[in-house]
Amino acid sequence: MSARAKQLAERLRAFNGDIIAFVEGCSDGNWKKACEKEEWPVGVTARHIAAGHFEAVDLARMIVKGEKLPEFTMDQLVAMANAHARQHAACTRDEVLGLLRRNGAALVDYVAGLSDAELDRTGHLALAGGNMSAQQFIEAVILSSGGEHFASMKAAVGS
Repeated sequence: MSARAKQLAERLRAFNGDIIAFVEGCSDGNWKKACEKEEWPVGVTARHIAAGHFEAVDLARMIVKGEKLPEFTMDQLVAMANAHARQHAACTRDEVLGLLRRNGAALVDYVAGLSDAELDRTGHLALAGGNMSAQQFIEAVILSSGGEHFASMKAAVGS
């Protein structure tokens, strides 16, 4: 494990821990409040992070392996996220906590085991306008974009 991978894994672990604590403390009323940016309930937005953003580790694996990434447009990503939100509109706190724990741990474990060379491997991501390293992808998709969703959840409940 490289020092960079360890540091990134710790950032991911802390991010996941913050979301878990938020979900655990979320009242039933707050669970159903709408997040302004997403127009989804808080619980659905938490599920989106746990299932969508944390499972993006599969795309990071593709970058590390040198595989071609799928070409998505922003409209396609938004449509997929909205379809996911509709499909899981009745998600429960226990379901989301299970996904956060399972997918978060898998993400942290994977990242912790990467070498500096693997973190630096690049793949072409049209949405990013070119190549991104595996580390840049993880930081952008999970920590930055996922962090924006988390901020939206906190704003919805006034915390």
